[in-house]
Amino acid sequence: MAELKKHFGRPKLQDGKRVKKLDVRFTQEEYDRIVSMEKAFGISKTELLRMRVLNDADKIIVNAAELLKLLDRTGAELGRAGNNINQLAKHANTEKLAGKNDLRVTAAFNNLMAEYISIQQALEKSFRKIIRLMGK
Repeated sequence: MAELKKHFGRPKLQDGKRVKKLDVRFTQEEYDRIVSMEKAFGISKTELLRMRVLNDADKIIVNAAELLKLLDRTGAELGRAGNNINQLAKHANTEKLAGKNDLRVTAAFNNLMAEYISIQQALEKSFRKIIRLMGK
């Protein structure tokens, strides 16, 4: 009769045994950040560091909180620009109704509007790229 062997302990590693060790020292602030990330992501410090060093070594590391602050400021600035455009359009319509339509002002406005649209499209493209990079 064949005896059944019971396996206890941790399962065998699929990729091989980890036999090398690195010792790293952190300041208290750095360590607190790592602990905070460990809690936020729900993974161990070891796995977090392994992922960040080995998987993300070729990526730019971004401070997400700082990026969100900058994006918030950018969105507010776009809102102000939109308000300015609406005010200029209202002024142009008022001038047109009064019969004071100056073609030079209209041409200058159209040029500025075209430039604004191209900048906004480039900004949207950059936002999409950032979102894709953060999703990886």
